[in-house]
Amino acid sequence: MSDTAARAGENDSFLERRFRFAAHGTTLGRDTMGGVTTFIVMSYIIFVNPQILSFAGIEGLSEIGLPFDQVLAATCLVAGVMTIIMGLYTNMAYAIAPGLGLNAVVAFGLVAGEGLSFPAAMGLIVIEGIAVTILVLTGYRERIMDAIPLDLKKAIAIGIGLFIAFIGLRSAGIVVPGEGTPVELGRLTTWPIFVAFFGLVLTIALRARGVRGDLLIGIVATTVVATLINEFGDDAGFTAGAAWPSDVYETPDLSLLGDFNFDAFTELAIISAIVWAFSLFLADFFDTMGTLVGVGKPAGYLDAEGRMKDIRKPLLVDSLAAVAGGAASTSSATTYIESASGVSVGGRTGWVAVVAGALFFPFMFFAPIIGMVPPEATAPALIIVGFLMMSALTEAEELAEEGTRGRKLAGIDFSELGIGLAAALTIMIMPFTFSITNGIGMGFLAFVVARAAQGRSREVHPFMWIASAAFLLYFLVPFLQDTFSWI
Repeated sequence: MSDTAARAGENDSFLERRFRFAAHGTTLGRDTMGGVTTFIVMSYIIFVNPQILSFAGIEGLSEIGLPFDQVLAATCLVAGVMTIIMGLYTNMAYAIAPGLGLNAVVAFGLVAGEGLSFPAAMGLIVIEGIAVTILVLTGYRERIMDAIPLDLKKAIAIGIGLFIAFIGLRSAGIVVPGEGTPVELGRLTTWPIFVAFFGLVLTIALRARGVRGDLLIGIVATTVVATLINEFGDDAGFTAGAAWPSDVYETPDLSLLGDFNFDAFTELAIISAIVWAFSLFLADFFDTMGTLVGVGKPAGYLDAEGRMKDIRKPLLVDSLAAVAGGAASTSSATTYIESASGVSVGGRTGWVAVVAGALFFPFMFFAPIIGMVPPEATAPALIIVGFLMMSALTEAEELAEEGTRGRKLAGIDFSELGIGLAAALTIMIMPFTFSITNGIGMGFLAFVVARAAQGRSREVHPFMWIASAAFLLYFLVPFLQDTFSWI
């Protein structure tokens, strides 16, 4: 009787009328726990995004990075606001935050690699977000998805995972520039290396035990160990973080809001800027589509054929989040695969997203504490997240057991030249060249060349030809710049 009465009272509440818990087979309490779980699992981005965009601990780059505290405040603001909007507008349990991989493209590809200023790089994020929004509003985003061969979509996810893991290994000093070789194993005799391995072992153990929030727990515990070593050790060797803050509370510095421009088209060759924007668009595009399907299936958002009703709603919020991320200098914000954690504990409605989003706001006021986190403490999280992205191939196979749009999804067929070589190049080129764009471009070009040589050009979607032509121009930009002074 008490349970029935509780449900009856809940059914009469404003939240029940707004989110329809009963209709989704859940309760207010269960969805609240789902929101807390989602936040805990994805909260590593609060530490990692400022680390990447500030180039924390990376010699020769840290002086050109964005201020750590400002990125942290903007990250929490964008993640909180856009996740709440996602929950209220779609009534789905998807959470949003600046995307790992995309922030690496901005920091290491555009700023460190191409020499762009951060405002110019963020302007390209705004442009790609607007482009995606237009495609959503016109209905073309779903159609474009079908143009890319499935195996290349999987390869992109795996390649980005390797790229992210490599960044973690590099920032921890586990992998360093080699003498006579491009990279080599770092000297495993320093305190920072010890801390990084401590964090990695701890995080792996927590994940193996199924502990929720393993990434966050690993980051916090490793930071404590690093700080104690740095406090009581003699020249421990930490280049960032690992020190007690002078203050605990700090008023959020939101100076980065609106600090973007479109100077990329003057700082870079116009063709190069266009291709970069297109590459960011592709990365954002594929990440979101995969997440919506991967999380939507266990949440019950997909029909028997794998289609989602009202899919344009989450796509629209996601595309606007990309614009918001660029405008706030946090890099593109996107829907997080970690949303599956809240769904796994029973979360089903938009209340999950509202709770997760609200939990981001308090962290805006404690930047000094979060600044204690050294790169060695976030490296294990990057490595684990890279592993999760590389496991997308297995997840796709599991998803296919019940079918997606009536098709059976299988592993990448590396024995077939057109697909196998294109996928392999996509996966290898991303971490080897420290560039997601290079990997996607090489994969696209290898695919269309192989299909043309096989006499199967008609099997290639027109969009793939257009995209490959754009990538060809991108790779030819250095030659064209040396040849033609007007480029």
